Amino acid sequence: MKSDIHYINSKYPSIPDLRNKAKSKIPRFAFEYLDGGCNDDINLKRNTQRIREVELKPKYLVSYKEPNLKVNLFDETYDAPFGIAPIGLQGLMWPKAPEILARAAFNHNIPFILSTVSTSSIETISEITEGKFWFQLYHPAEESVTKDLLKRAQSSGCKVLIILADVPSFGYRPRDIRNGLAMPPKFSLKNLIEVLKRPEWALKTLINGQPSFEVLKPYMPKSLNLKQLAKFMDSTFSGRLNEEKIKKLRDSWKGKLVIKGTESIHDIEKAYKLGIDGVIISNHGGRQIDVGQATVDSLKTIAPIYKDKLKIMMDSGIRGGADVARVLGVGADFTFLGRSFMYGVSALGSNGGTHTISVIKKQLKQIMEQLGCSKIKDFVDTRIYQ
Repeated sequence: MKSDIHYINSKYPSIPDLRNKAKSKIPRFAFEYLDGGCNDDINLKRNTQRIREVELKPKYLVSYKEPNLKVNLFDETYDAPFGIAPIGLQGLMWPKAPEILARAAFNHNIPFILSTVSTSSIETISEITEGKFWFQLYHPAEESVTKDLLKRAQSSGCKVLIILADVPSFGYRPRDIRNGLAMPPKFSLKNLIEVLKRPEWALKTLINGQPSFEVLKPYMPKSLNLKQLAKFMDSTFSGRLNEEKIKKLRDSWKGKLVIKGTESIHDIEKAYKLGIDGVIISNHGGRQIDVGQATVDSLKTIAPIYKDKLKIMMDSGIRGGADVARVLGVGADFTFLGRSFMYGVSALGSNGGTHTISVIKKQLKQIMEQLGCSKIKDFVDTRIYQ
């Protein structure tokens, strides 16, 4: 990895450049898993489209200081107002992707969120980040598994727990079904041909081994075949979040507690009364529901009501620095991106995390200079209300 954390590969100065390169480097089934939404991709596209309808007004004739991207969040000061969202099966798209991104996040001093269904373990990510990571919890049916996951996360230094609200069932994703990535997965001749077309990916995967659910490995019976794996996943996760589960987690988790994947005031009010510290307004990047509202439209409603009560964060549809600026202008305290970072790693391997963070920082800083924003909190004063 490049030692310079400001490293940018000038061949790929934008997120669309990274996406195009990623598409040419990884097998089609892996790219479509990363790139796709659910059903007809309506919410996937709407999320970004609605963000880009937000307009911000520049001010030039002002007293101006050098832009400061730092943000205070949950008793930590981060070097930028964005972090790396949780992504499942990252190792399918590029070997050791969670480790690459965790290391880049740590070096740049931004949050990295590890998913329950990641291909790297809690302990590995803790070692890379020196305990400065967040953990996203799916909802195991067995309470003993939940307790052990929380114990492992807490003992590894994790101080922020994300509880996931938007997976009462897995999204209906036609591409993944066609590609054999639904449960149970199927390995077809078509997928084998795709692998052979991507020799670098194939070699890296061969060297590093087939990706597996490393976080869940202690709870999985050994030598599962594909059908047994599907049954294990179905039986392990009870899906729907409810008030009782939130209350138990609030009572047992001593750090900050954040709910992710809700867009309704109804849900947030209930969670707020149970003692959560923040919310990540999200629709799973358009991968779970295709008939809902764009996340930025939900943010417009939620931020004015809860801004002084909770930390308001958002993901889904954010791709680059300009999108981060727009979302901050609408009222978010912080943002998270997922696909953009995986495009970066899939395109540039071990340099992809650092490159992508550096690009987004550079884009955001330039926009701050244009708008006359010297600090992140200034963005809300630049929004043009339509």
